[in-house]
Amino acid sequence: MAVTDSISIFAEGTFEDQIVELASYVALSRPEPERASYIQGIQESLQVAEGQIPLSEDEGKRRDVFSSVLSEVKTTGEGSEREIEGFFNLLYAHLLTLWPADSPENTKHVSQLLPVIVSSSAVPATKYRILSNLFNALPRTSALRLSVYRTLLDLASSNDELDFLQFSRADIAKWLQEWDVSSADKSAFLKNLVDLFTKAEKPDTSYHYRLAYVRSLDSSSPDYQSAAIDTIAIALSDPSIFDFDALFKLDAVVAAKSHPLFQLLQVYLNGGLEELKAWQSSHSGEAEKYGLESAKLERKIRLLSLAALGFENIGSDLPYPKIAATLQVDPSQVEKWAIDVIRAGLLTGKLSQTTQTLHVTRATARAFGQPQWELLAQRLAAWRLGLGSVLEVVAGAKKKNEQVAAAVAPDTQADEKDVGSIEAPVVQAAAA
Repeated sequence: MAVTDSISIFAEGTFEDQIVELASYVALSRPEPERASYIQGIQESLQVAEGQIPLSEDEGKRRDVFSSVLSEVKTTGEGSEREIEGFFNLLYAHLLTLWPADSPENTKHVSQLLPVIVSSSAVPATKYRILSNLFNALPRTSALRLSVYRTLLDLASSNDELDFLQFSRADIAKWLQEWDVSSADKSAFLKNLVDLFTKAEKPDTSYHYRLAYVRSLDSSSPDYQSAAIDTIAIALSDPSIFDFDALFKLDAVVAAKSHPLFQLLQVYLNGGLEELKAWQSSHSGEAEKYGLESAKLERKIRLLSLAALGFENIGSDLPYPKIAATLQVDPSQVEKWAIDVIRAGLLTGKLSQTTQTLHVTRATARAFGQPQWELLAQRLAAWRLGLGSVLEVVAGAKKKNEQVAAAVAPDTQADEKDVGSIEAPVVQAAAA
């Protein structure tokens, strides 16, 4: 249930009719003996004595009457999903008509409504719907949209139904640009997303929002450095994360260049197993402090080292001994590591037990800097040269075929004439 852009909510009838309709729905949650008297009291409050300002012109009185009904909304009620949705849509219409969207009064009213909706006995789908309707009814720039959507997220998370909301990363990026809220509030919202997707065991999505969260932090924030270090630790410990370029584009991460984990991150960008072991020996206990297990760190650096070796030898056969030396493993383990790096999506190739080689067809570079661009340029030049040779061969074959065809053509025409001169008398004889 992805929420959409701001929409308008239309209600029929006069103000008085709509207020009585709201009061009648609210009365259903009261004991039956009290219902009629409650509705009657609301009707009396709507009456205007002769000589007084008409209700349509008295905004203060309209606000007072509506506020008295709104204060009695303690639950979503016992109606059907359609009735509940209609009731809250009518509430929203008056909220946004009687007060500006981000006025103190509306902020207060919305903050009172949100827990009522969340704690009600309505089914989750109904709650999602009426919260989404409120989000959509608010102007795009409204700061209240942030409060409403955080409530939606927390509700869906508590029901293990985050996917039900169906929002995209593009939606989040657009909303954060639109909402008229502070940078600190935007950062807190992104951190909320990180925590919710971590809880939902969706590490890839959580990591994406973690990068956005760190990117959003101001350098004066008390969380600036700690968030950067935590993100480095997450990237190193997650077995599915191999792209570290994005981290080096974060100012907060670059600002932590004197931290031991930043130095470890550089090992994973450019180094190998030897550099990892050197870092471990000079920073005893540092990895454990951040929950980084030695076995997992070594596995990741070996996979990255094999991918880097493959990138340097795309289109070539890598001998098992060379791979074993790079990974510092026994040659008998090479095939296992090759299969692991292929499963990780870092390399594509074909193993040959006969020749004891790995033929590399595709590989991922750990970083794409000047050396990688130069290597790519060399490969493109070689590819272009190869294509030129193929085109020359094709052109030569085509020319030769044309020459053969031209030489054969006169003989074929002569044969056709001879055949024609022989067949004619035969046909005539048959006719006779």
